[in-house]
Amino acid sequence: MGASSWPSPAELCAVKKKVAEMSGTEVGNVRVVVSPYRICPLGAHIDHQGGIVSAMTINKGILLGFVLSTDTQVLLRSGQFKGDVKFRVDEEQQPRNCKPVQEKRSSDSDWGCYARGALYALQKKGYHINKGIVGFISGSEGLDSSGLSSSAAVGIAYLLALENANSLSISPTENIELDKVIENAYLGLRNGILDQSAILLSKHGYLTLMNCKTKEHSLIRSSMLLGHKGSEGVKEHKILLAFSGIRHCLKDNPGYNCRVAECQEAARLLINASGAESLDPRLCEGLSSLSCLFQHILMTNLSKRAEHYFSENKRVIQGVKAWTSGNLVEFGKLITASGLSSIQNYECGCEPMIQLYEILTKAPGVFGARFSGAGFRGCCLAFVDAAQADDAASFVQKEYSKLQPELASQVPEGRVVLICEAGDFARVL
Repeated sequence: MGASSWPSPAELCAVKKKVAEMSGTEVGNVRVVVSPYRICPLGAHIDHQGGIVSAMTINKGILLGFVLSTDTQVLLRSGQFKGDVKFRVDEEQQPRNCKPVQEKRSSDSDWGCYARGALYALQKKGYHINKGIVGFISGSEGLDSSGLSSSAAVGIAYLLALENANSLSISPTENIELDKVIENAYLGLRNGILDQSAILLSKHGYLTLMNCKTKEHSLIRSSMLLGHKGSEGVKEHKILLAFSGIRHCLKDNPGYNCRVAECQEAARLLINASGAESLDPRLCEGLSSLSCLFQHILMTNLSKRAEHYFSENKRVIQGVKAWTSGNLVEFGKLITASGLSSIQNYECGCEPMIQLYEILTKAPGVFGARFSGAGFRGCCLAFVDAAQADDAASFVQKEYSKLQPELASQVPEGRVVLICEAGDFARVL
């Protein structure tokens, strides 16, 4: 396996030209942040409970071209959204829910919040920022709000740009925490660290394994990397992304935060039953002895959330073994089981997303499929035999368009399915 195929020279050149036009500088002076989107094959909805998760990036994502400002001014334009975003890095930022109503309704409130959130996070952690940037940001066409953590990719892109402009040397693990400040403290989304970790720590061709309790991570090699393509169960693969046509911002969907709260309540009740009330209310906290008893302790909905957590942790561990041996057939079965548990036990998703998941599991050459993200909107992901990727894509496009013709027509260019490859980590070029 070689390097990631993204970004292409043409994509980099286009972004650099935009910044050069904005700033009046030479193209050669423009730096570019490459911040990829991520997928989570196994480890769905357990990162916020300190679970073990797996992830990798894909060869699509966010490009942020920038040059240093001559002062503290930040000027940003977007390839997806209208209007300029302007603010100064010497302005103290406040969380979104603390801002006056008139500021929330300002012209840059919709897409400029992640840039302001990045500054907020750096200020909150005590970093001195005195240089602004002139930048142009653009995401892979049609993939924002698709369950690929485009929001985390955007937040990380702004962090890396501001850090680079101000000559700050900040480690990936520190940036994971900084992006978590953007999501949790600035925007009010109660997520964990899966998205940031995948984007900052992944390596092309590897599976990233993250313990969200200890924050330890490792990169898992597969026998596929070693060229053992003749072994039983070892196949070359592609990644399918199948889009539902449903698009809205996760931070505005109450279903996500509601599920997190239910997991915390389940953990609190189990911890109290164990007599260890001082522990944090997370399902990772010393509950292994009670994992077989939770159905007798918890109400039905909380029992389902706990069942998903404990079973998903096991699937991650089993999945690592399958990935290491190059057995994508077994790896895929675990992914599909994860998707089913997300529907039945975590009770997320919606009818079109569930239909899309079911179609993918029947597509030719697909090893396994699940929601990408929370399942309330966006896309599903699947691992597919590389030799059958085109056939699988055609099958999904046809079958989903039959069931949801209106939604399918809303997908940009009518492209319900996108065939992708693995990506690399976020970085400044």
